[in-house]
Amino acid sequence: MSMTPPPGWYPDPSAPYQERWWDGTAWTEHARAAPLPAVPPGGGRGRAIALTAAAAVLVTAIVTGALVLGEDGAGPAARPPAPGVPAPVTSSPSPDPSAAGPAVVEDQLNGITFPLLDNWVRPRNVAEDDVMMTTEGTYECPGDGGVCRHGLVISRTVTATAERSPKTLAERDIEDAAGDAYDRDPVGARPFGGIESHRVVGSGAVAVAGRAGYYVRWRVTTAEGPGGYVQSLVFPSAVGTGSPVVVRYVFDAGADGPPLADMDRITEGIRPTGGGTADP
Repeated sequence: MSMTPPPGWYPDPSAPYQERWWDGTAWTEHARAAPLPAVPPGGGRGRAIALTAAAAVLVTAIVTGALVLGEDGAGPAARPPAPGVPAPVTSSPSPDPSAAGPAVVEDQLNGITFPLLDNWVRPRNVAEDDVMMTTEGTYECPGDGGVCRHGLVISRTVTATAERSPKTLAERDIEDAAGDAYDRDPVGARPFGGIESHRVVGSGAVAVAGRAGYYVRWRVTTAEGPGGYVQSLVFPSAVGTGSPVVVRYVFDAGADGPPLADMDRITEGIRPTGGGTADP
């Protein structure tokens, strides 16, 4: 007669306060919290805890005894489970994080994803809902105070105009992008003391997710702090009617700012949702 217990829920040898499903031959990945035993009237919570602890000790003792009394030096995997007590769970190897592919951030509204580079994180404690990612950590703004971040990537749909030319829209947006980032914040404060000057350090046509786009990049000098780089990138959306999307990059200058090359790396890694390349 086989001594292997039938399929069912049994005390989990690796976690005494939960149960694991035994399929009749091996443990499965399915687990659940162990139900509390019935407590007679007047028994109180202390009796329930004592019963649970006693059951856990009993299971552990039975499993340990099976291991110690085994013959011919066979390991746990070589012995069938004792009646009513399935064999210990065998740990499976940890999954390789690289197998899931690179991390991305999704802009569902515009149907695109952004690569999440090293030292960049998904937005936390950020008021604007169109911020796709930020650099790690914050610092005290050098001007009017408040909390600043060394890098931001923002994605928005262009809706306030009928203009569709990426070049025209990028050239229009860059001034507002610089002002929002380094001149005045939404409540009128000047976290960097205001913008003193700017110069264009890059512009031109660029392919984004298989679509023709255009970017303009400024180097901004501020009254307080090292200033920074601001870029407006515009290209047609990969969903709907193809409304233009503007992606703003805000990178502090100086040693603490993110590498300027990250702007290009992020742009090159923008993809339509679901991967692949959008139709032009």
